[in-house]
Parts: sequence; structure tokens; C-alpha cells
Amino acid sequence: MFAARQSFGLLQKRAFSASARQASKVTVLGAGGGIGQPLSLLLKLNPRVSELALYDIRGGPGVAADLSHINTNSTVSGYEPNESGLRDALKGSEIVLIPAGVPRKPGMTRDDLFNTNASIVRDLAKAAAEASPEANILVISNPVNSTVPIVSEVFKAKGVYNPKRLFGVTTLDVVRASRFISEVQGTDPAQEAVPVVGGHSGVTIVPLLSQSNHPNIDGETRDKLVNRIQFGGDEVVKAKDGAGSATLSMAMAGARFAESLLRAAQGEKGVIEPTFVESPLYQDRGVNFFASKVELGPNGVEKIFPVGEVNAYEQKLLDDCLRDLAKNIKKGIEFVKSNP
Repeated sequence: MFAARQSFGLLQKRAFSASARQASKVTVLGAGGGIGQPLSLLLKLNPRVSELALYDIRGGPGVAADLSHINTNSTVSGYEPNESGLRDALKGSEIVLIPAGVPRKPGMTRDDLFNTNASIVRDLAKAAAEASPEANILVISNPVNSTVPIVSEVFKAKGVYNPKRLFGVTTLDVVRASRFISEVQGTDPAQEAVPVVGGHSGVTIVPLLSQSNHPNIDGETRDKLVNRIQFGGDEVVKAKDGAGSATLSMAMAGARFAESLLRAAQGEKGVIEPTFVESPLYQDRGVNFFASKVELGPNGVEKIFPVGEVNAYEQKLLDDCLRDLAKNIKKGIEFVKSNP
């Protein structure tokens, strides 16, 4: 118990000791949900966030009131679930995180969520395009492979699309990869770095073990590890037995990516994170969005890094990924065309 209090005390100390940083408004759309609540908590503890705006169709003001009692310097505001509330939550925001949507249940794939979540993301993207067209948009709502293209099409229709400021949050894939490989190798997960490229569901998730600290993992051990990284979300859905999906780990991943973007926006150089963005890497194969390492900066995407050298096993994974990813991206684009 003492250790837990001591750890939290250090977190608070970090928050209070960060002085005179650039003011940053961050908005969470879907703040009352399973991802939104812990994500908002982590953002409240982030000293780089000066103003936290929380919106949801239910519970936004309640979550805001709860978090506003935490003794860090940022202000927290909850907004009513109506058009003006959404507009006010978005206005002047530097970062907009979108975890809104329904969670997966046992037996559901991310594509099963598509029809419901696609409509939610489309409507929130319309509001963001009007109220905060220059914000960095961080899409968490699944299926990310399709929802990111949905946001891009909405912003294009509004004439405000900037590909450097639209991100699909795939951070959880590399977080899982570092944790899972550390369990296999008996190492510290904080010291592991496994590049994960492609998309954010099933076979579109491609861990590049050959570029990790353990390039010689092979055979059944490799196959099981790759499968667990690709389908780690299913593991959580099954364990929660219908009560939800990966919410806490996803919140941590979303907060980590937002922190990296804020660091870069506030002048730190060399901030690199994996993320799903409009990318030239595989456009010749009909894939206009792809996750790889990206250098972040004040303008969002500064540099997109190539996948690098891969072995024959990983090339097969990439081929399978690109085939499915092209379909996922097309599905998002076609949705907006059919449901403007």
C-alpha cells in the first residue's frame, strides 16, 4: 500500500514540477466510455495538458467533475451532449482523441463493429472539421483501418484535410509486442522495442521480430508470439466475458501517443512513434494508409520511415496485411460516399 502511494506521489510530483509549458487544449470525444474515462484520467495527470475538454452522449460532465478534483494544474470541462456542446468542446483544441464507439464482445471482429462505429466517427469528424480543422485528430475507435479513412474523407469534403494531422492510434500493438516478447525471453519489457507495421486488426498487424532485440526467434515460439501480438485484443475480450474489450491498455496507449505528439509540438526533436497515417510506402499496391514509425513535429507528421529489411516470413505477413488493409481502407471510403 505504501509503495502504491509512493508511486502515485511521484506521478503527482512530475505533474507539478513541469513548469511554464506551452498551453495545450486536449479534447476527448467519448470521454464517458471504457476507454474514455481512464484516458481522460491519464491526460489530467499530464503536465503538458493545460485544458481538458470532455464530451460524450452521456456522462461527460460527470467525468469532468470527478477529474476536476485531482490536484494537478489543468482545468477540466465537461460538455452537454448536443451540437453546441460538441462545438465548444472542440473549439481551440490542439489534439482531439476519438475513442467513441461500441466495444467488441466475444465472437465479434473489429469489422463487426463497423456499421455502428463508422456512423459515430463520421459525425464526430464533421464536427471537428468545422470547429477545430487544424487540430491533430487521433482516432482510437475501431476498426481503425476503416475509421481513419472515414475521417480523411469527411475532412476532404469540408475542404480542410491535412494528412499530416490525422493519426490512427496503433500504439497498443507495440506496447503488447514489447510485453509479450519480454515474457518469452524473460527480459524487462521497458527495454524491448519491436517494430509493428501495417494496420490495427488481426493479420494486418505485422510485428517485425527480425528488427527486435531477439531476431533469431523462430519456429513455433515465433508463430505463437506473432499470433498473440496480432490477436491480443481477442484475449482481453474473452477474459472479460462479454463485459468489454481492451480499455485500460488502450487508454494507456492513447495517452502515450498524445504525450509524444505534445512533446513534439512543444519543441522536442526526434520524437518517433508508430502510427497509422496516410503513407506513400505501399500506395503502388492500393494501400494509401499504413502504420510505421513516424517522426512527429509541430506540424504533425514530419517524416515517415520505411519498413526496412524483412525476412521471408515477415514478407509473407506483409503481403497478407496489404491484401486485407486495402479492403479495410476501401470500406471506410465507400461508407462516406454512400452515407455522407
